[in-house]
Amino acid sequence: MPDEHEPLNKVRETFKVPWYRSPIEPARLKELTSRSDLRGAFQTLGHIVLLAISGAATWIFFDHGIWVGFAVALFVHGTMYSFLAGLATHELAHGTVFKTKWLNNIFVRFLSLISWFNFLDYKVSHTYHHLYTLHPRGDREVVLPNNPSLNPLFLLQLLTLNVVGAKREPYSYPIVQTVASTVKLAFTGRFSKEWLRAVYADQEEAHRKSVTWARLILLFHAAVIAVSVIFRLWPLALVVTCAPFIANWLRYFVGVPMHTGLKDNVADFRLCVRTITLDPVSQFLYWRMNWHLEHHMFAAVPCYNLKRLHGVVAADMPRPRTVVGAWREMRQTWKRQQVDPTYQFETPLPGRKEKEKTRDALESSLGDLAPKGLE
Repeated sequence: MPDEHEPLNKVRETFKVPWYRSPIEPARLKELTSRSDLRGAFQTLGHIVLLAISGAATWIFFDHGIWVGFAVALFVHGTMYSFLAGLATHELAHGTVFKTKWLNNIFVRFLSLISWFNFLDYKVSHTYHHLYTLHPRGDREVVLPNNPSLNPLFLLQLLTLNVVGAKREPYSYPIVQTVASTVKLAFTGRFSKEWLRAVYADQEEAHRKSVTWARLILLFHAAVIAVSVIFRLWPLALVVTCAPFIANWLRYFVGVPMHTGLKDNVADFRLCVRTITLDPVSQFLYWRMNWHLEHHMFAAVPCYNLKRLHGVVAADMPRPRTVVGAWREMRQTWKRQQVDPTYQFETPLPGRKEKEKTRDALESSLGDLAPKGLE
């Protein structure tokens, strides 16, 4: 277990993980790292347009009292909306979606605001997650083991309203914890999670900005609710304020395999990160983060280039799992860990290829993720 009292500025100074990265020609990596405003707009605006369509359908069915259509449209809307917090905003936080930096900055704020997401907390936390992936001394954004839960009551929440989530399960987005932590930060300046208290311990200015953002989130959603009530626009609050917590099922099933059931405290991303294959629609909603191993190995590569990156380094990578295969692997690992807590799954690897060149700074780039205080 990590020493939770060790200051993270000391960790940054004394702890460096010698990550293994698959060999790739520098010119090829530079090409794959190139950002495109056009492709960024297709991904970002495409997701927003889909939400506008599903939100409008929900509203129309409500107004006409077509309740079956309303329920189906709201379910579809929530399914797509739930991919904003921590997924769409994840890529935009890295600053790799658009070539033009201010476009990344505008859209990460807009999508974070409408999805109750504090992207500032995420940028600080996620910087450590990439630098020290699954090394608890420096990364407690994800700590193993976590539970790939299939509890019936939890699944019911995922198919309806995700109220409180499930114990030891970090990948769903429950409304009670999310709203409560935002309120606590906005009014007291305190974080609900020990990990966030740790990452902000030496980041006073960033802490103040985080508190301000939490207040903006509350003001925005209070205004949405007020407009909804005053003008009797009842669906408005439902398709905006409540939507991130409705029908979280797909976000959960494709998000859990990222790290669950793998190894911690290793210096090889292939052992602690998992890539899965998805259908085109789920892959689009997931912002191509199903290519998660490739993302961790070369974090500066935009999401829309990750599949091409996989094709370049595939011979040095484990075979991607299917969603079903990943879940079978995770569940078997979890069950074994209940008997043997020390057990960790060892991903079969192809023959390790050592590099013939010196380390390229582009390989370890996190895009524009790290706040100034952590650069």
